[in-house]
Amino acid sequence: MAGTGSAAVVGEERLRRWRMVLGGGEADGTGCALSGADAGMDAVLGALYGGNGGAGRKGTGERSAGLGGSAPGVARWLGDIRTYFPTSVVQVMQRDAIQRLGLSALLLEPEMLEAVTPDVHLVGTLLSLNKAMPETTRETARTVVRKVVEELEKRLASRTRATLTGALDRSARISRPRHADIDWGRTIRANLKNYLPEHRTVVPERLVGYGRASRAVKKEVVLCIDQSGSMAASVVYASVFGAVLASMRSIETRLVVFDTAVVDLTDQLDDPVDVLFGTQLGGGTDINRALAYCQSKITRPADTVVVLISDLYEGGIRDEMLKRVAAMKTAGVEFVTLLALSDEGAPAYDREHAAALAALGAPAFACTPDLFPEVMAAALEKRPLPVP
Repeated sequence: MAGTGSAAVVGEERLRRWRMVLGGGEADGTGCALSGADAGMDAVLGALYGGNGGAGRKGTGERSAGLGGSAPGVARWLGDIRTYFPTSVVQVMQRDAIQRLGLSALLLEPEMLEAVTPDVHLVGTLLSLNKAMPETTRETARTVVRKVVEELEKRLASRTRATLTGALDRSARISRPRHADIDWGRTIRANLKNYLPEHRTVVPERLVGYGRASRAVKKEVVLCIDQSGSMAASVVYASVFGAVLASMRSIETRLVVFDTAVVDLTDQLDDPVDVLFGTQLGGGTDINRALAYCQSKITRPADTVVVLISDLYEGGIRDEMLKRVAAMKTAGVEFVTLLALSDEGAPAYDREHAAALAALGAPAFACTPDLFPEVMAAALEKRPLPVP
C-alpha cells in the first residue's frame, strides 16, 4: 500500500509539472488544477508566454493574462517573477518581455526601472533608448547602469590588473641588467637548480632584471568599439575594461566608439557610466573610418595594441579597412579583432572579413569577459593569442 501511495504522489507531481509546461486550458489534457504558489507562477508565465499575443482572458485558466501597456502593471509583474524564479531566470524573462511585448518604451518610466533586476542586457536596452529618455528617468537609469557596472568591476578588475601587471613585467624583463636593476627574487627562482648545499647558496648563472629605459616606456592600448545595436553587451563590457586599463599607470588607454561616425571617449574613462552614456547604440558601421582615426593617434607602433571589437559588417570601404590593418601590423602594432566581448555564445559576424583579417595575421574570434585579460596579456607580450 505504501508503494501505491508513493506512486500516486509521483504521478500527481508529473501531472503538476506537465500542467505548468502546457499552460492549462482544454488542450493540455492533464485535468490538473493549480493553487497557491503554482497558480501565481503560472500567472506570471502566462502574462509573458501566453497565447493571443498576451492580450489576456481573465478567468479561463489559460496563459493569456498579458502585461498590457501599463507601467505599474509591468512593475508588479517584475516583482512577481522575482518571487517565483531565481535571478538567472528573471533576467531571461525580462529580456523576453522587452522583445516579445515591445516594452522598451516602458523602460523610460522611473517606477519601471526601479522594479527591474539590472543586468548587462538591460543596460544595453537603456543605452539604445538614451536619446529618447526624459530627464525624470535619466537619473534612475544611471543608477541602474552604475549598479551593473560596479558588479562587473568587482568581478573583473582585480584579475585583469594582476594578469596585465604580470605581462608588463615579463615584457620589460632583460637578461643583462645592471646591478641596481637586478630582480633578486626572480633571479633566485630562475637559478634554484644551481643551489650548492655545502655553501648554502645559489649560483646566479642567469640574472633577471628590468632596464630603466624599458620600465619608462608605457604600453598603449586602443579599444575601438563598434556601437551598432547588435554589439550592446560588448559595448558594456568594453567600457568597464577600458576604465580598468585606464587605472593602470603602466598603460595609456584610448577608447573610441563608432558607427558611421567616430567618437573618442578617452577623457571619460575615469567613469565607465559616463562612457556608456556617451555611446549611441544603433546606426550603420564604418570600420575603415574608425581605424583611420585610431591609426592617426598611434605614436609608438611597437608598443601599441589595437583591439577592434566588431561583428565586421562593414558599411565603409572594405579594401581600405584591410590595407589599414596591414599597415598597422607592418609598423609593429599588435592588432586584435574580437567579434564579440560577451557571454552570449557564438555571435553573428561577417565571415569573409574575418577570414581576410586572419590572412593578415590578425585572427578574429569571439571572447568572453573572463578570457579578455589573458588575450590582452598575450598581446602585450607579443605572443600567440589564446584563441578559444
